[in-house]
Amino acid sequence: MRVSGQRSSNQDPAGTYAHQIFNRLIIDLSYNSSRLEGNTYSLLDTEKLLLHGHTAEGKLDEEKSMILNHKEAIRYLVDNAPRIEVSRNVICALHYLLSDGLVEPSEAGKIRRHGIRIGGSTYIPFEDPKSLELQLEKITAKAAQICDPYEQSIFLLVHISYLQAFTDVNKRTARLSANISLIQSNLVPLAFCDVRVDDYMSAMIAIYELQDVRPLVDLYVYSYLRTCAAYNATVKARGFDEVRVRYRRERREVVREVILQGLAKVQWEQYIEKKARQLVPADYAAFIEDVMEDLAQMDESRLAGLGITPEQLKAWLRGL
Repeated sequence: MRVSGQRSSNQDPAGTYAHQIFNRLIIDLSYNSSRLEGNTYSLLDTEKLLLHGHTAEGKLDEEKSMILNHKEAIRYLVDNAPRIEVSRNVICALHYLLSDGLVEPSEAGKIRRHGIRIGGSTYIPFEDPKSLELQLEKITAKAAQICDPYEQSIFLLVHISYLQAFTDVNKRTARLSANISLIQSNLVPLAFCDVRVDDYMSAMIAIYELQDVRPLVDLYVYSYLRTCAAYNATVKARGFDEVRVRYRRERREVVREVILQGLAKVQWEQYIEKKARQLVPADYAAFIEDVMEDLAQMDESRLAGLGITPEQLKAWLRGL
């Protein structure tokens, strides 16, 4: 599992891989986490809602909010990956984002002040708010000491689910909490792909009733390996280049200026390096590589969006 999940070098900033696959991640994780709560949006409906804002006909507003809330919570984890430390405040922030509009405003991101019951289980969670606060502090403090990202992930998934610190949306909070260390470590995130609802609920009951985490760990490993395989196929199919996509406008502007100024190869190498350090200092090496590749492959079929005429291109090519 460790080898299958690795996607980036140790030198890359936390969250690099999650940024690369962000759209795929928000679709898969939002869909599967919501599905485990009984949400009836299909995978395609979820994609249309998250990427294009199209609401599926005949669906409840609560289902739409559940999915959109996942998007915001996932964005919070990915954007803040270099800075997040597992803590009570981070777990409460995730709960707030996931529960906004689905619980009373006074309950979103707040430890509950009343007792709750778990459907289909005789398990009775803590009811005293002070005990809940104390236990959540202990859980997050212990998790923060766990160096292995997979161990921390499973620890949070189990213990946040078991504690039931909030009035609702506890399991959703646990599922996203389980992704903190994976996103930070540039591992494949846990999207709960191919997990059946009945199997997941049975694993939860085993924890509530028997304090037996093995069924959930088995589901974790099964789903994680399948997700890794699926994401391998996605990367191979897309050939994703984050720098190329992120700096599309800057790259095309540099290519345009090289051609319009009629720069020869020695000149354009110096010009490109200078512009790269000015425009994208954090990714200048990869940016230079992308610009050089575009220039090497330049022909009339690649002029779209550059503002260059075929005659200007031919003039530049003659001067090489």
